[in-house]
Amino acid sequence: MATSPSPSRPQGARGPAVAFEGVRKAYGGTIAIDRVSAHILPGTFVAIVGSSGSGKSTLLKTVNRLIEPDSGKVCIDGLDVGTHEPHQLRRSIGYVFQNIGLFPHMTVAQNIGIGSRLATRRRLPAARVAELLDLVDLPRDFASRLPEQLSGGQKQRVGVARALAGEPGLMLMDEPFGALDPVTREALGEQYRALHDRLGLTTIMVTHDMAEALLFADRVWVMASGRIVADASPAQLIAGGCGAEAEALVAVPRLQAERITAMRDGV
Repeated sequence: MATSPSPSRPQGARGPAVAFEGVRKAYGGTIAIDRVSAHILPGTFVAIVGSSGSGKSTLLKTVNRLIEPDSGKVCIDGLDVGTHEPHQLRRSIGYVFQNIGLFPHMTVAQNIGIGSRLATRRRLPAARVAELLDLVDLPRDFASRLPEQLSGGQKQRVGVARALAGEPGLMLMDEPFGALDPVTREALGEQYRALHDRLGLTTIMVTHDMAEALLFADRVWVMASGRIVADASPAQLIAGGCGAEAEALVAVPRLQAERITAMRDGV
């Protein structure tokens, strides 16, 4: 899959372009990423799907250098991420993951502001914390609560707020809603998609949920054996013709919908 050397930035998008150029990563004799080349336009929401072990999370983590590729490179707005110190790079990239990683002894406000505290040794202003709580639809008085006082969905909202605190243009999300109940998962997915559009972000999300990818992403990358075997819009994937791996993944939510319809019609 050819990369675009300088994708244009859509009006209103402040998120950067991201390009993978021949990225390869192996662990011993096992190839996790097999010479992946692909690009993401600014302001695009890309979902990465595939079976376990297909290389989804490994590819995602090469963007913020949590994993270093053996060869190839990842570029953000044309700049090789390998030329940046990892801690400096990560300050400009939001990162949300399934286990959230809130510090149990810190308040919500302290958890949201931890990046600012580490970078500048200053607390994030209370007004900024309030703005971030508004963004993720949490009451402002949650700022003084501890993580143990929050539900799973509320904790994940705090995780999103923390990722947005540094005003990143790029958000990486690794199974961000995977541990939540279906109702909360759906609501948070819709709310994050609205935030993505409102803030003009570039988002890369790894998910095992094909329905989630189809509903929220602009483009879906299907991975198998460390390669991107399909790169298509949700509509194109649903229409078919994107390969056997994509067909198998799309078949799951389609079959579930058909079964539910049959049950309803049989009542």
